[in-house]
Amino acid sequence: MKPNDFEARMREGEFFHSLRLLSGAWCVLRVDGRGFSRFTEARYEKPFDATLHQQMVRTASALLEELQGVYAYTESDEISVLFRPDWSLFDREVEKLVSISAGVASATFTHVAGVPAVFDSRVWMGVNESAVVDYFRWRQADATRCALHGWCYWTLRKEGRSVAQASKELHGRSVGFKNELLFQRGINFNELPLWQRRGSGIHWEQYEKEGEDPRTGRKVRTKRRRLKVDESLPMKEAYDAYVRERMNAPFS
Repeated sequence: MKPNDFEARMREGEFFHSLRLLSGAWCVLRVDGRGFSRFTEARYEKPFDATLHQQMVRTASALLEELQGVYAYTESDEISVLFRPDWSLFDREVEKLVSISAGVASATFTHVAGVPAVFDSRVWMGVNESAVVDYFRWRQADATRCALHGWCYWTLRKEGRSVAQASKELHGRSVGFKNELLFQRGINFNELPLWQRRGSGIHWEQYEKEGEDPRTGRKVRTKRRRLKVDESLPMKEAYDAYVRERMNAPFS
């Protein structure tokens, strides 16, 4: 058998679907920690741990920079990274984007945490700016809901309830009930750090850097860009405006 024939026969065994993101659509890659409930319970303070939060911010920043996104949002163990309609990395191949984003997240978090961790990834697409704004409002609402539930659940667990008892006590309970449960124990949910209740955003910002022209020795100022982390995100209509600003900010 000729070498080229052997190569062709082996290639026939490879399977991939060659699906590409819809041309002209906004795209979000969302990565989530796999099995992070058990992973974090054994290693981090509950319901929130500042170290874990900073590790997630580092991971989100790596994804944003490595994959050339315009905005990243992280809450709990998930990260959403937004890409423009004209984004063409890897020719917009879904299979490659999903596998590489999961790989970057897993490698980055493992490096900063010092223990192996695995992330999975999925794709969301939006046809216009309003759909993108709705997506990030949805994820922020999820952050708030999960934060309130998490504080209640772990408060009860630390009082001695079992997993089943704490879950049963909170099942079907209203937001008001949960806020009151915490308030009776000296915890005002509305005064907890905003990154716990609303998540955190990472985006590009431009800044001026002073340098020296090697030809003339004169001082010059040039524009550069860097990542900025927002730990105090607004909410509702103000967050809508914030997301739209990130979407329309100069990228280069």
